[in-house]
Amino acid sequence: MENSAIIVRVATPDDIHYSVTITDEMEASAKARGTGIAKRSPEYIEQKMKEGKSVIAHTDAGDWVGFCYIETWSHGEYVANSGLIVSPAYRKSGVAKRIKENIFALSRKLYPSAKIFGLTTGLAVMKINSDLGYEPVTYSELTQDEAFWAGCKSCVNYDILMSKERKNCFCTAMLYDPKDHYQPEETAEDFKQHSKGYERLLRLKKSRFLKAFRKITGADSKTGGGGGQVKKRFFSFFHF
Repeated sequence: MENSAIIVRVATPDDIHYSVTITDEMEASAKARGTGIAKRSPEYIEQKMKEGKSVIAHTDAGDWVGFCYIETWSHGEYVANSGLIVSPAYRKSGVAKRIKENIFALSRKLYPSAKIFGLTTGLAVMKINSDLGYEPVTYSELTQDEAFWAGCKSCVNYDILMSKERKNCFCTAMLYDPKDHYQPEETAEDFKQHSKGYERLLRLKKSRFLKAFRKITGADSKTGGGGGQVKKRFFSFFHF
């Protein structure tokens, strides 16, 4: 698809007619991947549109293309760019990156002091985040707001998350800290250098979590190994 035919902008109340399409695609995408986007109702999406806390993409003919929204946690200390979804017909067109760039800019405008974070199972989203200045981090560096973690209950992997005491799961945590961050050029270069390693480790992570979870549910609940001294950068999020 041609990017020139796609409009990416802040959503408004005039866009609420897209809400059911968006939530249906979120659910279908999560099922297809076997991983979770926290399940949201059309009413929730509509509220984000009314508040000016979401970004939508559509063609100039009005066909829905993609969406993402902002959530705040820990009294505004943390911001999540959540629910990134693109219509199957427009994937691999570059629109996901445009949506992420717009929702990141909107988050910085609305919450300039907040730490911006995201959870993803996809290497492509990791690359987009790295281009924006995000770094991979451990789950302990994310918000500990109970309401945020409650949103994971609709994910098919929630039991695995809880079996790891919310210290790790299939998703990779990434964070942008406005007070302490590398330049986007640096994080993008880091990702480029380590992308093959990230890809292999994501596959290993999924395999090991599944094996560990089967042991926990099939026998006694041994909590596997601590992973040693946690480092902030690079492979810190792959401790099992």
